[in-house]
Amino acid sequence: MANPFTAIPSAPGAFPLVGHAPGLMRDPLAFLDSLPAHGDLVRVRLGPLRAVVVCTAELTATVLRDDHVFDKGGPFWDRVREFAGDGLSSCPHHLHRRQRRLVQPAFHPSRLPAYAAVMAREAAATMQAWQDGAELDVLPRMLDLTSRIVAVTMFSDALPEAEFAQALDDTTVLMTGLYRRMMTPPLLDNIPTPGNRAYRRSTLRLRETLYRIVVDRRALRADHGDLLSALLAAQDPQTRGGSTDAELTDQLITFFIAGSETAASCLSWTLHLLATRPDLQEQVHAEAAHILSAKTAAGVDTTTGRVITESLRMWPPVWMFTRTTTMDTELGGHHIPADTAVIVSPQLIHHRADVYPHPEEFDPDRWLVEPTPRTPYLPFSAGPRKCVGNQYALTEIAIALATVVGRWRVEALPESGVRVAPAATLRPRGLRLRVVDRGTGASLPVQRRGSAAPVVEPKGP
Repeated sequence: MANPFTAIPSAPGAFPLVGHAPGLMRDPLAFLDSLPAHGDLVRVRLGPLRAVVVCTAELTATVLRDDHVFDKGGPFWDRVREFAGDGLSSCPHHLHRRQRRLVQPAFHPSRLPAYAAVMAREAAATMQAWQDGAELDVLPRMLDLTSRIVAVTMFSDALPEAEFAQALDDTTVLMTGLYRRMMTPPLLDNIPTPGNRAYRRSTLRLRETLYRIVVDRRALRADHGDLLSALLAAQDPQTRGGSTDAELTDQLITFFIAGSETAASCLSWTLHLLATRPDLQEQVHAEAAHILSAKTAAGVDTTTGRVITESLRMWPPVWMFTRTTTMDTELGGHHIPADTAVIVSPQLIHHRADVYPHPEEFDPDRWLVEPTPRTPYLPFSAGPRKCVGNQYALTEIAIALATVVGRWRVEALPESGVRVAPAATLRPRGLRLRVVDRGTGASLPVQRRGSAAPVVEPKGP
């Protein structure tokens, strides 16, 4: 017989009324890292919400494998639905299979070379404005780059420059506010704070912008060869029907935010790591032409692929999310009641020493050894709800990285203090790098550091 839910050890440090929310806001990575010492499952409270954190690779795999029992829900996905609706990533189990069938053709491998050509063109054009010797605030530059790539691959030239800038600003507001709202009781949503008002404005404006693009494109009845054209043309082979305008808007918001935010985070961290390892940067530079001509994701048989893979292990963009139990079930020998929030953290699993030896070390060569199917690698989740666009994202990251390092050498600045700022993604805060044109720039001294790992921002978003 399963042990009762109350037998699961509770995390220390809960406060009256708010539970463990202050710890998760103040220093969430340290809080999560402390939990495995208490058990394979650990109970936490987020206000009145009952939740359990999964601390082992095996139990994490169980949760992600069974999306019928452990459905998309809980504080993370409930908040994502506020702006993304029931898109493919956030919809409940009963809507997922149909949506997957409608979306899958847009990400078919046969379409990736065309997307890759757009990615390379946009990356090269964006970097034309960079100047030799400039010191760049890296994350905003990468967000601009990845957002342009996603916008053009999604809907060609349907987003004018002013609307693109506004959409990027709105995305930043949503991604910055998502984690804060995840820790905030919904009862406080209607308080007219500046944060709540900005979040609501950005949600409405982004949805209206993308909905208009969908309506206009459907009226044109033309195939532009982009992702939106593929989504409009898709027919469910079981129902013979397509997506509604509202459903397509949900999908576009999901893909726009995921394709820009997660790729920008990964690129920023990867450039930071390469700036501290000039030897690896030169190997990535030597592979740049091959990566760009391949028009696909970089495999672990290349230094570029191993660097990206290791960067995503160290800082998985979506570092924590939730599921919710749809019925009473058993997990790790314990009874888990229905409507329990289950917290999964790729960051926690990726940094377990029993899974990845010396997990805090940036070691791309660890991927020279073929991982077993049981090795958890979760930057794009796993199981039936694994990200449908993972190969698109990996291709985008590889092409953007090859374009940057192929043209520029990135160098660390001695005064740059990089911090991990956990929000909806693991953003680098304070990351500034110098770029030197490899064709004309003079060689500048590269600042080596004792460790590639930055300190963790002590405060939540």
